[in-house]
Amino acid sequence: MSDALNYLLKARPEALGHYFAFLKDAGQHLDPKTRNLISVITKVHAQTERGFRQYLGRALREGCTPMEVLDALLMAFPALGLARIIWAVDIILDTNIPGFQPEALLGPDPGPGQWHDVMASTGVKDGEVTRTECEGRGLFIYRDKKTFQIYDSRCPHQSTDIPELALKGSTLTCPKHQWEFDVKSGDCIKKGNSPLKRIESKVAKGRLLAFW
Repeated sequence: MSDALNYLLKARPEALGHYFAFLKDAGQHLDPKTRNLISVITKVHAQTERGFRQYLGRALREGCTPMEVLDALLMAFPALGLARIIWAVDIILDTNIPGFQPEALLGPDPGPGQWHDVMASTGVKDGEVTRTECEGRGLFIYRDKKTFQIYDSRCPHQSTDIPELALKGSTLTCPKHQWEFDVKSGDCIKKGNSPLKRIESKVAKGRLLAFW
């Protein structure tokens, strides 16, 4: 929070309180995808890298596709200008999120997703957590008897790719800002308030499949 905003909160608490209450009420009439896309655009306009990474992750968790994020940036061109859009895309490229790769955006399958063969279902022992890679995407897999939970390996905070070494038992700790997650449920249990992104899965003919 800036010094100027801190000053206004102290000098004009009632006025600022009404303003923030208005923003909160107005946001309730927007679906989560739209609200988060607007937040992404505002962070790009302000060129706040930390905020942009955070809200980019939120937008993707709320169901925004990479193509929708790029389209939102381009639609905001009159307000953002080319320099800010390039700034944002440089950060997106730095995050190395698989969905933003050109082949993923413009590949032969234009649909919302497809099933990917991750591994043999016997490759994950009951009660344990395994990290693996599938077509360039990091995944954490937890097995409870015949039930599998698959999570994206990227932290929902700023899309940091969490390595296998960050796993202790069923607790996963992001090395960047120490958000902790319970891989059995995907819930964030320390520091943050956003869960791991769960990926739909199923077992077919002894193979564990994931959909994205």
